[in-house]
Amino acid sequence: MGKTPERVIFTCGGTAGHVNPALAVAQLMLDRAPQTQILFVGAERGLEKDLIPKAGYAFETVHISSLHRSFKPAEIRHNLISVGNYLRAPHEARRILRRFQPQLVIGTGGYASFPMVKAAAKAGIPTAIHESNMVPGLTTRLLERFADRIMVSVEACREQYRDPSRVVVTGTPVRGGFFTRTKEQARQELGIRDGRPLIVSFWGSLGASGMNQRMADFLALEAAKEPFHHIHGAGGGYDALLRALGERGVALADHPSLEVRPYIYDMDRVLRAADLVLCRAGASTISELTALGVPALIVPSPYVTNNHQEKNARVLERAGGACVLLESEADGQTLFQKSCEILHSEQRRAEMSAAMTALGVPDAAQRIYDTVLALV
Repeated sequence: MGKTPERVIFTCGGTAGHVNPALAVAQLMLDRAPQTQILFVGAERGLEKDLIPKAGYAFETVHISSLHRSFKPAEIRHNLISVGNYLRAPHEARRILRRFQPQLVIGTGGYASFPMVKAAAKAGIPTAIHESNMVPGLTTRLLERFADRIMVSVEACREQYRDPSRVVVTGTPVRGGFFTRTKEQARQELGIRDGRPLIVSFWGSLGASGMNQRMADFLALEAAKEPFHHIHGAGGGYDALLRALGERGVALADHPSLEVRPYIYDMDRVLRAADLVLCRAGASTISELTALGVPALIVPSPYVTNNHQEKNARVLERAGGACVLLESEADGQTLFQKSCEILHSEQRRAEMSAAMTALGVPDAAQRIYDTVLALV
């Protein structure tokens, strides 16, 4: 293994699933070698411009944006800007490399990774990319021939690449807080002491309003007998969900086992305590579920690029850790019925949990760290 380089660039953006792995590895690098200088590079309008400075890292931007498949006037204007950015970004990337002089460049996804990793590879700087989704995204596909190493989440991903010898299975890092307590400790902290299973549900932001309407039906069915504890994160649709429950005659004050929150801020505690999770199939969520070995009932978001969430979910389904329903199939009654089938069978829950655990990589940050240091 090489020594920790003096200067490292991480380049990422677009979603938390791209940013969080980079933050986890950067923190590990600083823990091992506090003198390391780290620079993050992202897009000027991505969520990374907020997440990364808040984490305390230096941050610079390149102009890069997606192409939209539409001929509407607004989309044509957007695409013309994107073409201009595509021509502009390589010059910006080379300028950042000349100024910062990194000895290693690591891309973890998002459009901003493309110009930075490509420019670094052409300059002879060691490069690595991490793909948190089960199927490579466009940026990873474009960078595959430039990067020295491609790091993926699970072994099943290796077959997606032209040169498997350059692919390393590292997993996707999750926040350390997920491992600070046992499942029983998490349940105690949440006040769950009667032995009934806990369902946790959340749907993110894309399409969450539609799923919240279905959860109103789900919660109304639960309210009849309260067979489980249930914590649901409604997101921005919190008020609308409460109104929908009222229309169904459900007053949450009368059902202490059913808890609806605007957001689940203590996700590390709540997921640790969960017996079943109802969710989308974003890369961060999947890495957390597999790290903790939690069975899942997944409704992939149909509103994402290249349908990558369904592809993520199907990998878990084939392994036996998840049940997958398309959004067109996932009405409240069906979600409730499927949840009952899983939670009423301890054997099935145990098998699903074992399958999830087999896919998880608890030491993913360390594996990425070891992989990239071997390049230097």
